[in-house]
Amino acid sequence: MKILIIGPSWVGDMVMAQTLFACLKQRHGDCTIDVLAPDWSRPILERMPEVRRALSFPLGHGALEIGERRRIGKGLKGLYDQAIVLPNSLKSALVPFFAGTPQRTGWRGEMRYGLLNDVRVLDKERYPLMIERFMALAFEPSQELTTPYPRPSLAIDPASRDAALARFGLELDRPVLALCPGAEFGESKRWPAEYYAQVADDKIRLGWQVWLFGSKNDHPVGEQIRERLVPGLREESINLAGETTLADAIDLLSCASAVVSNDSGLMHVAAALDRPLVSVYGSTSPGFTPPLASQVEIVRLGIECSPCFDRTCRFGHYNCLRDLNPPMVIDALDRLVGTPLADPQGL
Repeated sequence: MKILIIGPSWVGDMVMAQTLFACLKQRHGDCTIDVLAPDWSRPILERMPEVRRALSFPLGHGALEIGERRRIGKGLKGLYDQAIVLPNSLKSALVPFFAGTPQRTGWRGEMRYGLLNDVRVLDKERYPLMIERFMALAFEPSQELTTPYPRPSLAIDPASRDAALARFGLELDRPVLALCPGAEFGESKRWPAEYYAQVADDKIRLGWQVWLFGSKNDHPVGEQIRERLVPGLREESINLAGETTLADAIDLLSCASAVVSNDSGLMHVAAALDRPLVSVYGSTSPGFTPPLASQVEIVRLGIECSPCFDRTCRFGHYNCLRDLNPPMVIDALDRLVGTPLADPQGL
């Protein structure tokens, strides 16, 4: 069976989609899975053993361009037995429709009758987690999900990892604390830079080094964190935000002794690498998209107005993050790793 997946548009969602791929392999052991998704997602998909090919989707998030979608669909005609559409938008269902894929599966979303011919109606109480909503599309509507649920697991090539270490002049002679202080969603997911700096200060004084990760947009906050470290400690940190490719970031995160992250795509990457992870939640909730790993501490206050899922605080105070003090995260780190070996990967 040949299956085409229309992939999601966010890093974290793409990582979590691996649970669907695993379920498809459980159900159809000899199936091939190709994923049509933006080029940025290729480093993630290439590290998923279940995926045969990542197919480039050249249109940006939100672009309609029906003619281009028709062209892409016609190019895929006759190649697949089933298409599974993960985004809920109408436009995301156009490519498999134009490809004439016999079975086109997805949640009803934006009233996609006709474009999809295997339309599912979502019961949010039955499937509260995003991964459950992904996984359910691998089975018949009446079928129960198999347990335990699969977890995302990205495979790391040692040669690729070693090349990334050499490229940035990084050494694994001391434990690595990876900090991921960004969040594309908005300010309501970003724990304050000065709090991240206090966590970095604590671990550097204990003999750790600190690597900061994120996109180009996160580079300034990485610099704010480093500037709050006193001379002598500052030199034990490096701001990689905006300097690495996503492939580099995945490989380097796999070297971390521990990770502290906002609720972001990199949080899900760290979880899929099974790194000891402290996840800081503000306006969002782990009840929908929790990090799926064996070594996780979730830190959140759960104040009266959260989770609100707003990009910016409607009250302007951001107390769900401002009142979440650094000792809470440091204590969570200590519960996870205590005093880890300097070489957690056996490198």
